[in-house]
Amino acid sequence: MTEAHEQARSAAREPSVDPATDPSTEEVFDADIHAKAREVIARYPHSRSALLPLLHLVQSVQGYVSREGITFCARHLDLSEAEVSGVVTFYTMYKRRPCGQHLVSVCTNTLCAALGGDAVYRRLCEHLGEDGRPLGHEETAGTPGEQGSITIEHAECLAACDLAPVLQVNYEYFDNQSPDSAVELVDALRDGDRPAPTRGAPLTDFRSAELQLAGFFPEEAEQSRSDVDAPTAAEETVRGARLARDRGWTAPAMPDDVALPEVEQK
Repeated sequence: MTEAHEQARSAAREPSVDPATDPSTEEVFDADIHAKAREVIARYPHSRSALLPLLHLVQSVQGYVSREGITFCARHLDLSEAEVSGVVTFYTMYKRRPCGQHLVSVCTNTLCAALGGDAVYRRLCEHLGEDGRPLGHEETAGTPGEQGSITIEHAECLAACDLAPVLQVNYEYFDNQSPDSAVELVDALRDGDRPAPTRGAPLTDFRSAELQLAGFFPEEAEQSRSDVDAPTAAEETVRGARLARDRGWTAPAMPDDVALPEVEQK
């Protein structure tokens, strides 16, 4: 490790303002979260590189990134609150309002929309609304954080065009959805059930998923594996590769003597 890297780690361990005694955050984040924050920061040679996982850690506590969460990250990383806020407001995965127990993300990008994603989103908003008012983007049915509460959002792309229309619950996939199947899914969530995703890890709640995104899993190896090990590729996704393998199809080899095009000097 270079001297610069060691200095960066030291700086991360000893911020200019002690986050653990900061009165603006001490009522929200306990000693365990401060210890986890220091563990996250120690993974990186430059402390500011830990900002993204640290924001996930904040969301695992509050269900969103509050003003206290921004201050918490700024103090631990010795950044300005403006620098942290700029990142929070840039990425849609960081929420500015408290999320429900479950975050339901409906893909409304081009292919999903054409195959019914818009209809799924519209039906869920109507179903989860109250008094004739549909739920809106990033609004919550129920009390945020409590059992059965659901926050809904439309997502620009969930990278599953071959299984459209799709939605995610706490970032786990539910493929080939329809308005009716989506309503059945959210009703099960509101009743306290956790239906198995189409593929991916077993379903958890939003805050637990955020803790995993921050890099924390159960210490017991078998339990840790069960939280993340699951099939991730659907049959539709790998069908082409399997056909090529079974029929002996291969891509033509590139000749060794092909000259690469000249690249303009910068």
